[in-house]
Amino acid sequence: MSFLALTDITVRFEPKKKPAVIALDDVSLAVEHNTFSVIVGPSGCGKSTLLRLVAGLETPTSGQLMLDGVSISGPSADRGMVFQSYTLFPWLTVRENVMFGPKLKRMPKSECEDIADDLIAAVRLTGFEDSYPKELSGGMRQRVALARALANDPRILLMDEPFGALDSQTRQLMQELLLEIWQRRRKTVLFITHDIDEAIFLGDEVHVMSARPGRIKSTLSIDINRPRGIDVLTSPAFMDYKRQIISLMHDEAVRAEMA
Repeated sequence: MSFLALTDITVRFEPKKKPAVIALDDVSLAVEHNTFSVIVGPSGCGKSTLLRLVAGLETPTSGQLMLDGVSISGPSADRGMVFQSYTLFPWLTVRENVMFGPKLKRMPKSECEDIADDLIAAVRLTGFEDSYPKELSGGMRQRVALARALANDPRILLMDEPFGALDSQTRQLMQELLLEIWQRRRKTVLFITHDIDEAIFLGDEVHVMSARPGRIKSTLSIDINRPRGIDVLTSPAFMDYKRQIISLMHDEAVRAEMA
């Protein structure tokens, strides 16, 4: 069995006085241990719903979700989540935000501080330990959010378009930093994006979703050597994967607009 296994997942929303909406329809997905998997698809295809299912924040109408052979039935510290919006506690400093999870586990203060300092250095924020979120740029806030998610030592890191609100230059730097951290710490990552370049640059595999109701239309294994730098973005292999994904998504984007 795969490390993360979604089998025949369907999600049906039934709002009051409105027609029912099928967000996901018979989705099956396998993610292997310590791999970087990316899901890409048109807006409204159910990407974020799928991620929230894995996080335990939503419940499927039918189907089964398993993490390392254990059924997912609710939120847990073994699944770290990084959202697009900045979800830091504004009244806590950078160090206090990163220490929040270990403190909840009642770990010794010195150990919490060591974890925080290690991760703050990893996301290149040494010197900003005592700053508050309002004093940081958007990219810096997302680096704190990444460090906070990693502080619990999760078995899988779930990322919901975490760089979507950043400018293109900051976004590229964040992608490179994320890969650097992932290559050192080797967490299993499930990453949501609508950006094709980002999907190829980051992923070991890219799952392309259909327009709503969301299904896995195709899965591509990204055979580009690591570590990856920005030179990869113009390589023949990268452009070939991009052409394939654009082709897969074109009809789905049109369907999404017409829905």
